[in-house]
Amino acid sequence: MRAWENRPDTEVVDEPLYAWYLAHTGLDHPGRDLVVAAGDTSWRRVVDSLSRPWPDGPVLQYQKHMAQHLVPDLPREWIASLRNVLLIRDPAEVVSSYLRSRASVTPDDIGVLQQLELHVQLGPEVPVIDAADFLGDPEGHLHWLCDYAGVPFTDAMLSWPAGPRESDGVWAPYWYDAVLRSTGFEPHRPRRVELTPEGDAVVAATRPAYERLYAARLVL
Repeated sequence: MRAWENRPDTEVVDEPLYAWYLAHTGLDHPGRDLVVAAGDTSWRRVVDSLSRPWPDGPVLQYQKHMAQHLVPDLPREWIASLRNVLLIRDPAEVVSSYLRSRASVTPDDIGVLQQLELHVQLGPEVPVIDAADFLGDPEGHLHWLCDYAGVPFTDAMLSWPAGPRESDGVWAPYWYDAVLRSTGFEPHRPRRVELTPEGDAVVAATRPAYERLYAARLVL
């Protein structure tokens, strides 16, 4: 998200379905009332705004979505009209990170199962990128992604000023500590993850989906 927003030709949309997701599911997330009040709780209006061409403004629009927002009764046909990339991460690391902001977690909360559904829906031409691979070679992956998007690469995507951005969702203080401190991509460091039995169960339930996605990942 930071890399693309640091381009002069790109605007960023941060988790546009989050307010609808919380209002629809009734889930209690950090800052829930702020998120619902600040966003649009009509998925139809959100989808219309994301999938129609806009006459003015930047050349590119980068949409950062969380796959868990795609609950089963949300239509998904519109997604194929966009140029998609699936970014995956080892579920043990995802669960560990998630539990720093919420007290509990379920398999549906972390998006891996929904990412596999999207992979099946959208087909093998949609790239799958593993976060650890990306952090091993950010510049190489960004060059590839720019080619995929049909735009030139710029070194501006490799570093950015620390701190908040106007495009950050109101949930940033609850979820974005590392993002707000960042000034670029840090090398991936394998983490020693220790989870509760509940967390371990979520990892076990989602790892087969992750491994299927991992097997289909982009290898540079």
